[in-house]
Amino acid sequence: MALSLLHGVGEYVTIIFDAFKRPDKGPVFRRQLLYDFITLGLESIGIVAFISVFTGAIITMQTAYNIDSPFIPLYTIGFSTRQMMVLEFSPTIISLILAGKAGSRIASEIGTMRVTEQIDALRVMGVNPANYLILPKITAAMLFNPVLIVFSIFLGLIGGYVAGALSGLVPPDDFILGMRSWFEPFTITYALIKTVVFAFIITSVSAYKGFTVKGGSVEVGKASTDSIVLSSVLIIVFDLILTQMLLV
Repeated sequence: MALSLLHGVGEYVTIIFDAFKRPDKGPVFRRQLLYDFITLGLESIGIVAFISVFTGAIITMQTAYNIDSPFIPLYTIGFSTRQMMVLEFSPTIISLILAGKAGSRIASEIGTMRVTEQIDALRVMGVNPANYLILPKITAAMLFNPVLIVFSIFLGLIGGYVAGALSGLVPPDDFILGMRSWFEPFTITYALIKTVVFAFIITSVSAYKGFTVKGGSVEVGKASTDSIVLSSVLIIVFDLILTQMLLV
């Protein structure tokens, strides 16, 4: 077990090291990067928007229902919604969702190329397959995922505002006052740092799982599932580590 784990870590490091070598052809890299911006970033906007709006509304309503004391001001609902969206939901939960959506796509795409010997063909043609296939994905995710997270935070707060106003649980003025109270800019920095780290985890782990597939279509499906599980576990572990390093 220990030797297998050590072998897997070494293989992962070797592949990622090869991926971060300088691209042979800049135009090819930029074209692939643009493609990954679309497939990994733009195509995820819909699911991120839908989940963020409804989650912001749910957080607001649940917080309001749990405030029973008249001595607790209503603006704490807006404050709580903002803190939960910025500190944990948007950077962590959305990254877990992206691990399932984008991570499985990366693993299955590269895994299919492995079992159909397209990766071997690239190597025969003198192309570094890890660099050609993996580096654009890592770059695209690390650049675009922070945009998705800021978008998620904004929509979550909009959803909370609308839910509070329509349900009558919190007046709009109180919600906005809570959102603006005790704001620390570093919380946004903290969320973006986590997002970049999680983006690297999702893309590198998924690419590694796809790159090392052996077998056929069944093994590609298993690699896709394994990439989601392993990425999710690492996201939770690094969430704890980064919180300890940056906030505590």
